[in-house]
Amino acid sequence: MEGLVVKSTGSWYKVRLSDGKIIDARSRGKLRTANSRNTNHITVGDIVEIDETGEDFSINHIQERKNYIIRKSTKLSKETHIIAANIDLAVIVTSLKEPKLKFGFIDRFLVTAQAYQIPARIVFNKTDLLNTKEKAYLEDLRAAYRNIGYESEAISVSKNEGIETIKALIEGKITLFSGTSGVGKSSLLNALNPNISAKVSHVSASNEKGQHTTTFAEMHEINPASFIIDTPGLKSFGLIDMEPEELKDYFPEMVRLSEQCKFGNCKHLNEPGCAVKPEYEESRLPIFRYENYVHFYEELKGLKP
Repeated sequence: MEGLVVKSTGSWYKVRLSDGKIIDARSRGKLRTANSRNTNHITVGDIVEIDETGEDFSINHIQERKNYIIRKSTKLSKETHIIAANIDLAVIVTSLKEPKLKFGFIDRFLVTAQAYQIPARIVFNKTDLLNTKEKAYLEDLRAAYRNIGYESEAISVSKNEGIETIKALIEGKITLFSGTSGVGKSSLLNALNPNISAKVSHVSASNEKGQHTTTFAEMHEINPASFIIDTPGLKSFGLIDMEPEELKDYFPEMVRLSEQCKFGNCKHLNEPGCAVKPEYEESRLPIFRYENYVHFYEELKGLKP
């Protein structure tokens, strides 16, 4: 019997069968040691094979994943946590304010999606909170990401603006939604399908930080052809499972320029004849992207034995 994992709660998994029935299943012990670096061995989006014994169901095999998205475990720095698998589109939901925009979080997410060859999109929510100057800044920011190769949407869930655009974007796909707490992921889910009834939190006025409302990753049906994997609001998105020297390959703007570098193994840091770094220094590319690249590079170097 085959099924699709739609929710993981640690030891139990909710699995959707081909007839639409949702069952609760445990995993067999041998699967728990399949990859010792992962804190979770089965994840939402996995296609699994199931044994039925009376009224009990057990997962005995995980089919090969076409892709997955991963991050560093929050508690175990050398361990990994697979957020979801078999994704058609990865969407990072963010806001310019309430809570404040985190460039580092966005770029970590985009780098990870790029590394695992998952198309990615940025959704800027809460545009109704922006004044004229802030709206102009947001459009400049969207243009900067567009020039790199990442499209984005500007929406206001509270004003019901841009919802139809998001519906069209996710149609016929399994889409991963991720973002920091308080950016409006749950509100957006409810707007896309009111039957989901995702719990919504409010941003603290004192520190502009959202409160966690999603505890476990879960797949929601928007319509029979479209599904969204909602993930817990993340405080951080630690990079892992890549070498520091690989990092430049996951910045599309660097890949395009690297052919002009003097040396083929240029890391775009302080090498002579680098064609990439001057583009940032002369503000022809967003400087925050280069600053994040240097920070991520040092972070990955620190993870090496």
